[in-house]
Amino acid sequence: MTSYGFSTRAIHVGQDPEPITGAVTVPVFQTSTFAQDAVGKHKGYEYARTGNPTRTALESAFASMEGAAFGVDFASGLAAEDAILRMLEPGDHVVMGNDAYGGTFRLISKVFGRAGIGWSASDLTNPSDLAENWPENTKLVWVETPTNPLLTVVDIEAVAEVAHANGAMLVVDNTFATPYLQQPLSHGADIVVHSTTKYLGGHSDTVGGFVATNDGEVDSHLRFIQNAVGAVRGPWDVYLTLRGAKTLAVRMDRHNDNAAAVVDLLSGHSAVSTVLYPGLESHPGHAAAKKQMSGFGGMVSFRVLGGRDAAIRIIEAAELFILAESLGAVESLIEHPGAMTHLSAEGSPLEVPDDLVRLSVGIEDVSDLLADLEHALGAA
Repeated sequence: MTSYGFSTRAIHVGQDPEPITGAVTVPVFQTSTFAQDAVGKHKGYEYARTGNPTRTALESAFASMEGAAFGVDFASGLAAEDAILRMLEPGDHVVMGNDAYGGTFRLISKVFGRAGIGWSASDLTNPSDLAENWPENTKLVWVETPTNPLLTVVDIEAVAEVAHANGAMLVVDNTFATPYLQQPLSHGADIVVHSTTKYLGGHSDTVGGFVATNDGEVDSHLRFIQNAVGAVRGPWDVYLTLRGAKTLAVRMDRHNDNAAAVVDLLSGHSAVSTVLYPGLESHPGHAAAKKQMSGFGGMVSFRVLGGRDAAIRIIEAAELFILAESLGAVESLIEHPGAMTHLSAEGSPLEVPDDLVRLSVGIEDVSDLLADLEHALGAA
C-alpha cells in the first residue's frame, strides 16, 4: 500500500475486511484474553495488554501515515513520551526546546529529573548555537514543531544534523502538524510522537498516544515498555481513534482554511499586539514551515494589548470558541496557556507570556467563528 496516497492509506492500511464475516470496519475486539491452540501456541494474540487486533490495525495505519516501518499505540500522549524517555539511563541528558508543552516539561524535569536524567532548554531555531554549546551526555533532542503554545517552527533537518553529529537521537512531537501536513522521519527525525487525543482522533472523545519510528531497536524497546508497564488503551478507545483518523485529510484542509481566515481577522484588530502563526510571511519560521509542511495547521496564538486581564476578558467573552484545554478536534477551543496547559512551566525557562491566548480553530462555518471572535475581542 506504500504507493497509495495519504487518505487511501489512512482508510485501508491494516484494515482489510474482517475474514470471517466480511465486515468492512475493523471490529472492536472486546476481550482480555485469547484461546490458545496448545501450550505456547496461539494465533498471534495471547493477552490484551500485550496485543489486541483492533490496536494492531491502528498501529499499522498510523505508521503508514507517518511513513514509518513501526508504530506503537499508548494510553496517552504522555504515556508515549514516557516510553521513549525510558530509553535513557541515569546521567543521560535531554535537550528540549525553550517553548514546549507543559506536560512534556513536567515529565522530563520533575519525573525523569528525579531519576537522574539531566535536561536543558535551548532555542532550537538556532541549531548552530546548539552545536556550539552541546550539553555533555545528551542522548535525546526533543523537538516540537510547530510548538505549543507559541507556534515556533524548528527546522527538523538542521537539528537532526546536529543531534546525529553528536551521537544523539532526534524526537519530534508532530501533534500540531499531524502526518498529513508534516512527516518528520523524512526530514531526519529518529522518532515521532503524537497525542492522538488531538487531530488524529479529532473528536474530543478519547485519549491516546502514538510513537512512529524506522528503528527496529527503538520499536523493540517501545513494545517491551508497552507490555511491561501496561500503558495501553482499551479496544473501544482505539477504535474511535482509528475511525477519526480516516477523515484526517479532509478535516485538516478545513482547519487550515478556517485558521487562515482567523489570522486575517486577528492581524488587523486593534486589540491584538502580535499574531503567532507559521503561515504568516512575517513569522520567523515561515521559510522552515514552507519547506517541511504542506499546510500551516489549525492552531493560532496571539498576544493582546492590556496584558493578562484583557486576555482573560477575551477568553471569557467567547461563546462559540469553548473555554477548555486540549486542541485539534472539530469544535473550536480557546484557552489561556499561562493559567491552564502551561501552568507547570511557571517560573521556568519555558514560562509563557500572560497576555497570550491560544486558539484551536475547528471546522465550523468560518463566518460564525469570525463573528464570535469579533464579539470576544470587543471585550478587551
